Amino acid sequence: MPFPQFTLANWTFLDAAILSAHTNPPYEDPQIPPPVHVQFVDWVPGICSLLGMLIINLIDKDRIRGDDYGDSMAVWRAHLFLCIGFAFMAGGLAGSMSLLVLKYVMMDYPEQYTYYGYANVSQNVALMLSAVVLWIAQSAQTEYDYSLTL
Repeated sequence: MPFPQFTLANWTFLDAAILSAHTNPPYEDPQIPPPVHVQFVDWVPGICSLLGMLIINLIDKDRIRGDDYGDSMAVWRAHLFLCIGFAFMAGGLAGSMSLLVLKYVMMDYPEQYTYYGYANVSQNVALMLSAVVLWIAQSAQTEYDYSLTL
């Protein structure tokens, strides 16, 4: 059931990117270009969070618990990749928050431009929520059994 969060996450940022691409100069002075646009640096936090979400949810949950009787290093590798996935997601959220503050809030742009930064942060938060919901849903043994265990 993480599909609504995932869709909302990507929709909010794509909305900001499309608004940024079609921003017109102010009517009172058409020679002045818009002060800020969504650039590649704005896409990087979302890409990092998406990679982290994929890494986390591609890990077999039985390997993390140690239920698999295969390779003795499998549990260690699963924990390593889980840590890498969480690091990507945390880095994406921290990157989006720092972009919001450094690029949009500190430059004192009007609210229509700071929306780009807020959309970036909300994208990363929604991707993290989507990863948590997907983790819980995949960890359930039955339809009515939910547990947040590693």
